[in-house]
Amino acid sequence: MPYQVKIDAFEGPLDLLLHLINRLEIDIYDIPVAEITEQYLLYIQTMNELQLDVASEFLVMAATLLAIKSKMLLPKHEEILDEVDPEIAYGDDPRDELVERLIEYRKFKEAAHDLKALEEERGLMYTKPPSDLSDFTKETKPDRTELNVSLYDMLAAFQKLLRRKKLQRPMATKIARQEISIEKRMTEIMDELQQLQGRKNFNDLFPYPGKEHIVVTFLAVLELIKRNVIDVDQKENFGDIFVEAVKEGAN
Repeated sequence: MPYQVKIDAFEGPLDLLLHLINRLEIDIYDIPVAEITEQYLLYIQTMNELQLDVASEFLVMAATLLAIKSKMLLPKHEEILDEVDPEIAYGDDPRDELVERLIEYRKFKEAAHDLKALEEERGLMYTKPPSDLSDFTKETKPDRTELNVSLYDMLAAFQKLLRRKKLQRPMATKIARQEISIEKRMTEIMDELQQLQGRKNFNDLFPYPGKEHIVVTFLAVLELIKRNVIDVDQKENFGDIFVEAVKEGAN
């Protein structure tokens, strides 16, 4: 039975484009369409590899990027440029509409982040009169550290892992079909982390080159993150990702 996973972190194609622009340190006003399109399609392909349902809006954006890329490749006629104002001859930059949408989306995203911060700040204020809660007092536990690894970082790590496994694949191999359960793989991962009692490199969770085992393991990691039983950490951009079991009793 196929295992369906719904990822709440996907906020739409514009969110993915902004992530790629920030990750590749691209000027939003001068987007290299060929490069950003290649990276965008790579993420879509990765989602399909994981059998995740790709929303139609992501596919519409992919078509839009390809259309812009095609317009950018159209030849310019020099004889027209000699007689006509260059700005008129070239017409509007085909990227203009996309840039405007990205800037507008970024404004709303930043505003939403600020409003969320204000909501959390206001949530710390109480007007209720003091109550005697001595009977309900419990030992306070330190809060978990906020994850600094996004879903996009996990997908990027998965892309590199797939490329590495393909390069290491033997020229001849004997394939034996074996069904792998998501729940069973989750249990195996937790056993490994608890026995280790420390952090484990994300790549070390994939000891077998089989595509089915790789995909199931990755989905198991995502599900464990969703259940708040493991932490993932990345010290620097493009650096290795480490996985660690949440200590018992942590919030």
